[in-house]
Amino acid sequence: MFYVVLLLIAVAGFAATVPPRTHHKYCVIGAGPAGLQIGYFLERAKRDYVVFERANQSASFYVKYPRHRRIISINKRFTGKTNAEFNLRHDWNSLISDNASLLVKHYSPDFFPHADDLLRYFNDYATHLNINVQYNTNIGNITKDGSTFGFPSDDPETEGLFFMNDTNTGSVYTCQVLVVATGIWVPKRPSKFPGIEHLEYYDSMSLNQSEYEGQSVLILGRGNSAFETADHIGGHTALIHMLSRSRVRLSWSTHYVGDLRALNNQILDTYQLKSLDALLEADVEQMAIEPSDDGRLFITPRSDMPDDEDWSELGEGDDDDIDYDDEDADERARHENEVLSPDDGPPDDGPPDDFNFDNFAMREPYDRVIACLGFGFDWSPFRDDVKPQKGIGRKAKYPAIRGTYESTTVDSMYFAGTNTHSRDLRKSSGGFIHGFRYTARALHYLLEWRYERNPWPSRSVPYVDLLDFVLKRTNEMSGPYQMFGFLVDVILLPEDSNSAIYLEEVPIDVLAQFENYTGHSNQRYIVVNLQYGEDFSGPGNDVFREDRATGEPADAHNSNFLHPVLFYYDAPMEKMASARLPKPVKIHHMVEDFLTLWNAPVSHILPLRRFFEDILGQDLRNYFADSCFMAALTHTNLPPKCADYMNGQGFVAGEELTKAAAHVGAQVVL
Repeated sequence: MFYVVLLLIAVAGFAATVPPRTHHKYCVIGAGPAGLQIGYFLERAKRDYVVFERANQSASFYVKYPRHRRIISINKRFTGKTNAEFNLRHDWNSLISDNASLLVKHYSPDFFPHADDLLRYFNDYATHLNINVQYNTNIGNITKDGSTFGFPSDDPETEGLFFMNDTNTGSVYTCQVLVVATGIWVPKRPSKFPGIEHLEYYDSMSLNQSEYEGQSVLILGRGNSAFETADHIGGHTALIHMLSRSRVRLSWSTHYVGDLRALNNQILDTYQLKSLDALLEADVEQMAIEPSDDGRLFITPRSDMPDDEDWSELGEGDDDDIDYDDEDADERARHENEVLSPDDGPPDDGPPDDFNFDNFAMREPYDRVIACLGFGFDWSPFRDDVKPQKGIGRKAKYPAIRGTYESTTVDSMYFAGTNTHSRDLRKSSGGFIHGFRYTARALHYLLEWRYERNPWPSRSVPYVDLLDFVLKRTNEMSGPYQMFGFLVDVILLPEDSNSAIYLEEVPIDVLAQFENYTGHSNQRYIVVNLQYGEDFSGPGNDVFREDRATGEPADAHNSNFLHPVLFYYDAPMEKMASARLPKPVKIHHMVEDFLTLWNAPVSHILPLRRFFEDILGQDLRNYFADSCFMAALTHTNLPPKCADYMNGQGFVAGEELTKAAAHVGAQVVL
């Protein structure tokens, strides 16, 4: 008895030392747009979840950014249509919900809204939709090692769970599934170089335009934040020079919304029209900043550059646009390290002790040097055992993720929002609200199948209605329209069935393991994708050339602008390269359309109908009633549309009527 009492006391004492914890099945970190969007889907599915937010309000990024307060995502309030799905194609700021009042067009009349309007919208979204956001909770120390917080490491109850705490209060939380929706918000800083202490930064620069009156300003960076800054101060400065190692990319040329937008490119005019402003290409970290006695700042090449670095004079650009291939890191790195040389530059063994090029492009001093180098992912909340792997090359600012938005190295850690952009960087819209609101929905469906065993939502579409359904879908769908090339519709064609199974907005990268990720079998299927012409977009391409578009259905495969492409497969895919569909059994391009309306009877509908008829082996034409009646009198097998019409029509074929019909050679339809 004595030993039993001691044992009970020891067990009770051990239990008392285990700290309290709050558990949810799903933990979402970040109540920005992506966190709210995934929170909305979890709320509607009645899941056990929480959204952690370190600030005292949702979307706190917009309290400060963009610094000059104008959002560059369009708020197109009028489209001439009332279809909500179609209108979302042109609403780049709203999140998906079942509340028609929660659209940004009701919060701002501006085509490019003020950041404060978005801040108000996102907080209303969280409140009105009852999203479970826990504010003032700064999540850190994320780990799967419970002993970090005093939990036994061999406890089967907590095996595989994520542990984390609120660094403000010390409160401990656990969850089975972690969704990181923190965005890309940490301001990037250059590595150390001589004179770096003289830099000003985008996130802390003065917004008082009068402080820049008559000054010469050098801006480091070539993204929208850099051009936004130039546009803000441009009317007050003496001159602005912009320096970056990459050449400017124009979004209307590349069809990538993350490249320079037209509303921020005022300095391109003043540069090309020779009004003092200018753009230069060089690696920022190859320069040095040297202050003069009067406080002005001189830019010189670094005197401590390694021998293998190209250090010579900075130029205004070269003759070739370099379209970096993210799969070719070595080649990309070689280009990124290049600095342009003058025709008669110094020898390759480094700069002379006294730098004295008399035509050095930045030989005049500057009053300010402002770094606008963008943002990066916050890696600090993760302990080493669950720290996500970084992307490769230009994707290093993002965590490395699979096509299911799951970490490549940490099981059950998923990502939502801008930090998933490594999947479609420079190729689609996944880094922006009008793209990641759909990838967040796709992530929710993936989670529903893996953790709740609910298959991907689908609908049954009779073959006789498939043509009309696909036409309606291609003319309205907003997800594949914005996430072109990365979210696709899938039409399953089951054997021995007269109906298709239609799935919407499936990530293209899961098609090779379709059943594993969706819960649906795909023996025969059609993939509906939206895509641009293969060689249409890109730096240096003339997207305004005279032959930029075609209207001929026979030439549809040469369409350049966004258009639907249907791929037919008669067996499951064994493998596929990232976001690239393998060669199909049959393919059909719907010819591009000036109005992006694929509803022309001859140019769009007829070729698509024949494509479906060829695959299904059925006549999908529509018939008038009298044609169906005549067909019933003269044919044994009726077209599907007529079979529906004749169902239940005519007289009951009794014995006398059957004999009479046979006598005159009439067909009896049973």
